[in-house]
Amino acid sequence: MVLFFKTPEQQIIAVDVMHELSAREVEKLSWLFGRAQLLAETCLDGWFVGPRKEMITQWSTNAVEITQNMGLEGISRIEEYFPVANGNAEHDPMLQRMYDGIDQKIFEIDKKPDPIVYIDDIVAYNAQEGLALSDEEVKYLNDLSKKLGRKLTDSEVFGFSQVNSEHCRHKIFNGVFIIDGEEKESSLFKLIKRTSEENPNKLVSAYKDNVAFNKGPVVEQFAPATQDKPDFFEIKDIDTVISLKAETHNFPTTVEPFNGAATGTGGEIRDRLGGGKASLPIAGTAVYMTSYPRSEEGREWEEAMPPRKWLYQTPEQILIKASNGASDFGNKFGQPLICGSLLTFEHAENYKKFAYDKVIMLAGGVGFATMRDALKGEAEPGEKVVVMGGDNYRIGMGGGAVSSVETGRYANAIELNAVQRANPEMQKRVSNVIRALAESNENPIISIHDHGAGGHLNALSELVEATGGKIDMAELPVGDPTLSAKEIVGNESQERMGMLIAEKNIDHVRRIAERERAPMYVVGETTDDHRFVFEQKDGVRPIDLNMEDMFGKAPRTVMRDETVEEKYEDVTYNAADIHQYVEQVLQLEAVACKDWLTNKVDRSVTGKVARQQCQGEIQLPLSDCGVVALDYRGKAGIATSIGHAPQAAMIDPAAGSVLSVAEALTNIV
Repeated sequence: MVLFFKTPEQQIIAVDVMHELSAREVEKLSWLFGRAQLLAETCLDGWFVGPRKEMITQWSTNAVEITQNMGLEGISRIEEYFPVANGNAEHDPMLQRMYDGIDQKIFEIDKKPDPIVYIDDIVAYNAQEGLALSDEEVKYLNDLSKKLGRKLTDSEVFGFSQVNSEHCRHKIFNGVFIIDGEEKESSLFKLIKRTSEENPNKLVSAYKDNVAFNKGPVVEQFAPATQDKPDFFEIKDIDTVISLKAETHNFPTTVEPFNGAATGTGGEIRDRLGGGKASLPIAGTAVYMTSYPRSEEGREWEEAMPPRKWLYQTPEQILIKASNGASDFGNKFGQPLICGSLLTFEHAENYKKFAYDKVIMLAGGVGFATMRDALKGEAEPGEKVVVMGGDNYRIGMGGGAVSSVETGRYANAIELNAVQRANPEMQKRVSNVIRALAESNENPIISIHDHGAGGHLNALSELVEATGGKIDMAELPVGDPTLSAKEIVGNESQERMGMLIAEKNIDHVRRIAERERAPMYVVGETTDDHRFVFEQKDGVRPIDLNMEDMFGKAPRTVMRDETVEEKYEDVTYNAADIHQYVEQVLQLEAVACKDWLTNKVDRSVTGKVARQQCQGEIQLPLSDCGVVALDYRGKAGIATSIGHAPQAAMIDPAAGSVLSVAEALTNIV
């Protein structure tokens, strides 16, 4: 039955419970909900905004667990519903739906999982699902279908599109460039890697893992002597590697700023957790770049270009919601944000318009690992594939592919469905397990990857790439019973990590996971047949391919372009207007006060932050860099900063790059 509680703020909390509650149980729930009143009605009239019935929110997951810790049994779901005036009230269609009354069926789901689809026309399926497959990739899949003597399943085509997307495989950066009819001898990625080849310095690992590592100092580790039971803390010296990670989350932040930026921060943290055999995050950074926000009238520099018909959110909304999302995730996870940058920019010249209509949201951070764990182990047959984290839901579907093309190319439903939702509490639990294993005398993790774009498809295929692997889909946790096989294997539900662990160590890891209340699932094992298989309980295999067919022989992307020489007019000014110019510059978001960014995010949690975003007695001046210590008593640490010069790069790309690096370096020194 579903019980309705009304809070003093007039919101409705619906509780799905398996039995009649006693007076004492009602009293406990009333206290938990802020002295909410249990209503006698079994259905409520009026308009309400609430979560989609098929997706249990992370708020519900945490609320149900709290009730269990309070000794309340039989409660399966708790959700919030907010009364609104009518069916046209504002709400977030990605996370919520409008209800014309709520009743005993608000949690009932009529939809059945879609059956496995065997694809007849890959071209049509590519367009229908927004998979961003090139003509060469479509031909490759058609040829693969002929070679196998069968049609490919929707899971296989979808999976191929995700693991081979630009987001996951850097097809453009690794592609062939033909400029002015001449093929370049090096790819963009090779040019980038050349810096570390020519100047390896203290580099330990780069461009081959979730995060880069540099050789670090010897520091003190302060951790429990054992991790699967209560124990005394001990101090010991460890050799470290320093981690550095940065990635953009532009498409999700443009479409749904709060969750887009929150999951950008969460994904970047998971990348640092998934470095080597386990590494630990310390602090984060963030960058936001949008078109002019037009937050008030009379700012003439914002009138040079007319405002566009924004696809999803205005630049002002994005700046507010995105910074809220990134800050919220860091605050709840327990990672301080110690450095950041902000830029708004538009320019029109030469019959062209330049602006950040598709926004830039960059999440970065620093951390460390032990030198022992800096490199991943080699997979061997018979090792267990383990997934830790939350359930599977119909979210983050196709994010790797959709984010690899221009925003707005696909229908709103496809783009909204490709954005993930953040659950920092769940990620913190999983992080605590990884920390415990990393701080152990012997780390049982052989290899580890985070679940990002492509979900299980991408993360688990990377774990078993060297050997092959079989995944038992019956062991994957499903929070939405309407999910199809494709949606189970490909969703990007937060927050999950995949790892390889020897069977002899499973019980030890499980004890730690139970202590940290981190859901843990043994979902498969490595094989020696170099096949990647997902098998259902009935024996049907939505995915059954050779590893090399999945991503070993994908066609290389070829980029053709012509050189464009841009000429810009010289800057003109009137010396008599210098005061007006200064006043306008001081109003630019990049220059103006940033307290609306810095005052809502934790800047010092962990006890290791030596220098954060703000300085001085009133915490108003901004720092050029962020600095963290690597332990509690030593003097070794990490300094990090940010540099960018996109306006200069428009005039001279090489000079813009030099200025960016120079700014970052001079910010530190």
